[in-house]
Amino acid sequence: MIEETRKKLQAEVEALNHELHVVLPDTLKKAIELGDLRENADYQAAIERQGIIGARLEQLRSRLHKLAEVDLSKVPADRVGLGSRVTVVDMDTKEEEIFEVVIPDAVNVEEGHISVSSPLGQALLDKKVKSVAKVRLPFGTRRLKIKKLVTMHDMAGEGDAE
Repeated sequence: MIEETRKKLQAEVEALNHELHVVLPDTLKKAIELGDLRENADYQAAIERQGIIGARLEQLRSRLHKLAEVDLSKVPADRVGLGSRVTVVDMDTKEEEIFEVVIPDAVNVEEGHISVSSPLGQALLDKKVKSVAKVRLPFGTRRLKIKKLVTMHDMAGEGDAE
C-alpha cells in the first residue's frame, strides 16, 4: 500500500517536472516571440501554471518524505493498525462492513479504504477482535463491533488473526 502510493506520487512528480522543465519553457519561449507580454494570455497562463506546479511539487515532496518516515515494524500484529482489513458489525443495524485502514493518500471510500487519521480510522485503531469501536458522527454515535481482523502482517503470510 505504501509502496504503491509512493510510486503514484513519484510518477506525478516526474510528470510535473517534465512539464515544468520541458513543456512550459517551450510555451514561454513561443509566447515571448509574440511580443507584448502584458497582454499575452499564453504567457500569463504559463507563468500561472509554473506557480501551480511549483506548489504541487512541494506538496508531493513533503508527502514522499513523510511516507519514507513510516516505520512498518511498529504496526501491531494483533490489533487494528495501518494496513489492517477490519470486518465490523454495526451494533444497531447489524449490518456488516469491511474497511481497510490506509494512509491518507490511499483513501478510496468506494473500496472501503479509510484514512488512519479519519474519525472512523481513529476509532478502530488499536482495537482487537470482539472490541467495540465508537465513532461520533454528526447524527449520533455508531458502535461497531470488530468481527474479523487481518493485519498487514497476516497479509504478508505471518498467520491469520481472528
